[in-house]
Amino acid sequence: MRVPVKLLGFGFWLFFLNCARCQECLREDIKYDNIEPVAKASYADGETVRVSCMTGYTGLYKLKCEKGKWKQSIERPCAKKKCSHPGDTPNGDFELKDGTEFVFGTMVVYTCKKGYEMASRINQRTCRDKGWDNAVPVCEAVRCPVIRTDGEVIASGNTEEGNYGDVIHFECVSSDKKIDGSSDIHCKETGEWSDADPKCKEITCTAPVISNGYVVEPLPEYQKDAILKYRCNERFKPREGIPRCAKFGWTLNPECDEVTCEVKSTTFGVQNISPKGKTIFKVGESVTLTCSYKYWIFPAKETIKLCTCQDNGQWDYMPVCEEIRCEVPHDQHVYYPHYYFRGDMKLEAKKSYSCESGYSKTAAEATCTRDGWTPKPLCAEIMCAAPNIENAEIVGGQRLNYRINSRINYKCRPGFEPQQLVQITCDSQGQWTGIQQCRAMCAAPNIPNADIVGGQQPYYRINSTIQYKCRPGFEPEQPVQITCDSQGQWTGIQQCRAMCVAPNIPNADIVGGQRKNYRINSRIKYKCRPGFEPEQPVNITCDSQGQWMDIQQCTAMCAAPYIPNSEILGGHKPNYKINSTIQYKCSPGFEPEQLVHITCDSQHQWTEIQQCTAMCAAPYIPNSEIVGGHRPNYKINSAIQYKCSPGFEPEQPVNITCDSQRHWTGQKNCTAMCAAPYIPNAEIVENYRINLTIKYRCSPGFEPEQPVQITCDSQGQWTGIQQCTGLKARQYDENIPESSRDVNEDAEIY
Repeated sequence: MRVPVKLLGFGFWLFFLNCARCQECLREDIKYDNIEPVAKASYADGETVRVSCMTGYTGLYKLKCEKGKWKQSIERPCAKKKCSHPGDTPNGDFELKDGTEFVFGTMVVYTCKKGYEMASRINQRTCRDKGWDNAVPVCEAVRCPVIRTDGEVIASGNTEEGNYGDVIHFECVSSDKKIDGSSDIHCKETGEWSDADPKCKEITCTAPVISNGYVVEPLPEYQKDAILKYRCNERFKPREGIPRCAKFGWTLNPECDEVTCEVKSTTFGVQNISPKGKTIFKVGESVTLTCSYKYWIFPAKETIKLCTCQDNGQWDYMPVCEEIRCEVPHDQHVYYPHYYFRGDMKLEAKKSYSCESGYSKTAAEATCTRDGWTPKPLCAEIMCAAPNIENAEIVGGQRLNYRINSRINYKCRPGFEPQQLVQITCDSQGQWTGIQQCRAMCAAPNIPNADIVGGQQPYYRINSTIQYKCRPGFEPEQPVQITCDSQGQWTGIQQCRAMCVAPNIPNADIVGGQRKNYRINSRIKYKCRPGFEPEQPVNITCDSQGQWMDIQQCTAMCAAPYIPNSEILGGHKPNYKINSTIQYKCSPGFEPEQLVHITCDSQHQWTEIQQCTAMCAAPYIPNSEIVGGHRPNYKINSAIQYKCSPGFEPEQPVNITCDSQRHWTGQKNCTAMCAAPYIPNAEIVENYRINLTIKYRCSPGFEPEQPVQITCDSQGQWTGIQQCTGLKARQYDENIPESSRDVNEDAEIY
């Protein structure tokens, strides 16, 4: 009975033990970031624990165990501790590698500025639990070597201990020399000078490359003070000044600037401008300017103008709108113009004025217009109109108007008086004084075939009397007197009637002798000279008009034609009538070979004459035959063909031509050829030309056994022939093959 009781008690103990454990809180249930583990693995119900942060973190948690659960009473989450500023280093910078704040674990890296180098061994600092580790790094300046120069160069600056950025300036002691190299060098961040120490050299310059231009007569090298001559390409201009070679190069940089023109104003007085917004124009480019009312482009005096930029950089017309103003009207005969025309002289302004003596106003007042002052002219000169004098002409030509006090001369036309010059004057009223009217006269009488006694004048006064006499060959033969009447006409005129003068008939003679004149109706006879027709005498009559009737001209006949190497059929006459026809024939050996007809034409020339031209005689070519038969003569330019006889060459037909000199061209002589040589027991098949060489070989069993060469000589004979003679039987039997012993030829030509 005691055992079960004990077992029951042990069960109760276990139960209560488990219940107590159910009220505890475990360490592993505390789950916060960056905390240190608490001391015990578990805590009893009601027990309190303080939770601390890891090293480098700050914060606090206070927890209480309640029925197996942790309850917090204080909560300050763990966060990284902050560090102060890490510190700046002179001539250097630092960079935060992680994050944006200076907190536990953060690293900053220091670098030196350009021209400085790190003097510290460690170049970084890290934020620790107690603050920054390491010291702030130090940057020291980079230094360059000492500068050493020769006696010709002066160096200024820190030459002994140059720091980064220091500049050393060099100059030559002599003003006639310049630095050969860099005149200024600086200490670089690498601790080296930017260039080597320079030397001094003579001052020279080289010809530069000029954009849009070129150097005139370039030299390899220019000495000090030498002038550089250069020119610019078309549409470019050189800059002002003269480049001279100096210590630092050319005193003026030789450059070519593009030629341009500028529009000064695009608004004042401008209504429109095209293109808009553009003020700089190249050569050849244009701008169109339209001016507002009361403005124009001067001096063109136009409202709209196309202005073009010229090669010299100037506008052909300046694109500027100017206010329209009228100028003081000088040279318009306005009295004291500066007095009347002053003050406002803009467009539409009006001015009163007076004119100089001898001029009158054309309006009450003058108005300024685009064309200047109107009316035009302001003052009109008082003048005389051209005088109207019938039958007269102004000496020196007539003008439309004449000034006051001017004098002119006029002269009455022929047939009017007075005949001397008359002078008239334009008076102050614009009227002519001293005018005399021109009165008619009698013109010199026109009497054909008559002469005025005492000489003829062009005109005669009214009632004057003159005499005339008919010329020889005209009647009446006594002097005739005539009078100039009051109407300017001649009275008493008798016409001179012609007589017949001795006829002029070329190549004729008057029968019975010739006289100077012949009366009306008289008859004479004439005869043509030998060689002219008609051949019979001709009668002619002087008619009432003083002309010879029935004249027949003596017409030349054709002289007998001279045609060398010909004969006229029917016999030869000294002369032949017009239109007569004759025949002639050329002598043998001349052409044409047929009869020729010729005619004496109206110009007494023979028409259609053909000269007798020599022909070529038949050619004589020995040992030949003309193809187509032989004729005694051949015409010029005719061609024939001949062929040499057999045994002569050339063997082909030959063409020859009768030329203009009657010679045969292309002729070749027929030259004998050699007949095939006769060599017993050999066969010859053709002829051979002169100088031809051939060979032959004797048939087997004949000698000579070697080949023989023969030649056809100039006589057509073969030279060098050797006969083929038979060999002895033994030789024949021994040397001649069996197959060749029945051959008939003793020799073979090859």
